[in-house]
Amino acid sequence: MRHYPAGVTIVTLAGADGPVGFTATSFASLSLEPPLISFNIAHTSSSIASMLGADSLVVHFLGEHQQELARRFSREAGQRFSEPALWTTLDSGEPVLHGTPLWVRATVWERFAIGDHTLVVGLVTRVHDETGAAPLAAPLLYYNGAYHRATALD
Repeated sequence: MRHYPAGVTIVTLAGADGPVGFTATSFASLSLEPPLISFNIAHTSSSIASMLGADSLVVHFLGEHQQELARRFSREAGQRFSEPALWTTLDSGEPVLHGTPLWVRATVWERFAIGDHTLVVGLVTRVHDETGAAPLAAPLLYYNGAYHRATALD
C-alpha cells in the first residue's frame, strides 16, 4: 500500500487529560447528505483510548508547508502539543492547529473495529475554509514512506 499516495491530515480532539492529536492518511469523504467523513486509527496508537471516548474531533487538511507539523503529530504523544503557539481551543473544546487554512469539525457518528484498526465515521458540523475560491495549491501527500507535494498536470 505504500505505492498508493494519500492526502495527509491531522485529527485533534479533547482528551480527558488534555489535547490529543495524530497524523492520519486514511481520511475519506463518505457522504454528502448527510455530510460524513471517515478515517482509521490503529489499535496500537497512543491516541486510541481518547479517540474511543471522544464525541467530536477536528480534521485538518495539510499543505506542503506543514510537513514538519505532520511529522510532529506522528511522534511521541507528549511532543505533539508541547508548543502552545501552534494551537488554540475551539469554543466546543477541540484543539485546532494554527496555519491550517482548511479544517472540519465533526461529531462522532460511528466507530467500527476492523482488523487492527478502528474506522471512525464523523458527521461534519463545521467547515473552516480560508482558501478562497481556489483549493490548497499544494496539498501534502504521503507516498512510499515520504512526504510529497501534488503538482498540476496540463
